[in-house]
Amino acid sequence: MLVFDQVKKIGIEAEQPFVESCDGFFPRFNKSEYVMFPGFCDVHVHFREPGFSYKETILSGARAAAASGYTAVCTMPNLNPVPDSLEHLRIQLNKTAEAPVAVLPYGSITVDEKGAALSDLEDLAPWVVAFSDDGTGVADDGIMREAMQRCRALGKIVAAHCEDMRYEDPREREWREIERNIRLSDETGCALHICHISTKESVSLIQDAKRSHIDVTCETAPHYLLLNDSLLEDDGRFKMNPPIHSADDQDALLEALSDGTIDMIATDHAPHSAEEKSRGFRKSLNGIVGLETAFPVLYSRLVTNHMISLEQLVSLMSDHPKKRFGISSNGDFTVWDLEDKRTIDPSRFLSMGKSTPFDGWSVCGTCLLTVHRNNVIFSKENETWQNVLM
Repeated sequence: MLVFDQVKKIGIEAEQPFVESCDGFFPRFNKSEYVMFPGFCDVHVHFREPGFSYKETILSGARAAAASGYTAVCTMPNLNPVPDSLEHLRIQLNKTAEAPVAVLPYGSITVDEKGAALSDLEDLAPWVVAFSDDGTGVADDGIMREAMQRCRALGKIVAAHCEDMRYEDPREREWREIERNIRLSDETGCALHICHISTKESVSLIQDAKRSHIDVTCETAPHYLLLNDSLLEDDGRFKMNPPIHSADDQDALLEALSDGTIDMIATDHAPHSAEEKSRGFRKSLNGIVGLETAFPVLYSRLVTNHMISLEQLVSLMSDHPKKRFGISSNGDFTVWDLEDKRTIDPSRFLSMGKSTPFDGWSVCGTCLLTVHRNNVIFSKENETWQNVLM
């Protein structure tokens, strides 16, 4: 057994980690200028398989995750076929075994994510991390109420994409459906998680719900924390849903991150082909990649500028999502060189998607090593994945 006794540890128990090692492999990472964190967890990614593997595959997405310090990711259900039955879900499950990280799928709330009839929730529940109709949401109050009632009985979280299409303003679309979903969560007692919040009104509603002891958590994404609409360009790499809003919204999100209203940071990693993102801002498809930029941009802009502590960032990216979604840590960890300065270059991404608003940003922080279930799943020095430590 080899102990990392020189590396600074953030969020790691003093006696951890111990890993079995081939002679000479790990000492290269056992240096005092490096920092060790628990493996990161992203509860909102799109790996596009099955159905859209020209954008991303489970393997390519998982490799991008491993190279970025993640050891667990939760994959959204807007796929083809949608995982609305165990038969459909098995197509995805059969592909996750080859992934270097834990790939935990969501089941859809409704059949084909159409919002009309509920999925086979009871059959799916043992195999999914939670339920979501991400990308569309559930418009009908009665359907959502029944979904929450059944998910509460199953002990499952409803992760809600909140977008009420009856309203023209994207801001109102978001907060109106958040307001509705909080009310239904209060009525049913169902655990509610709100995806990718982006407005100050959303923050206020969630603060009120938490003060009322409603079982609600939320996430936001790096692009909502670090960008506002004054920085947008006519380029597909700035196109996502929900969109980036005003500086006032950005400020409200940053304050909510600092005060604990926002429980976790998720990337909403959503790759598309180069052609689909080359049509300018208005005509490009919604979605950007985020796994390979998340920690460096957040560390470089928020931690080094003393807006949040490094310990807070690690909790937002690891401890909090794992605790909320019941995801085991498995002794996973990642080692980073926080002093390494570099420029974000999407051509070097392992993800098949290359569209990011952070293209060209100068950042600090490079992932050197990621270990999951006692396996080295990424080594920067060797550019390798899944070297099993025997």
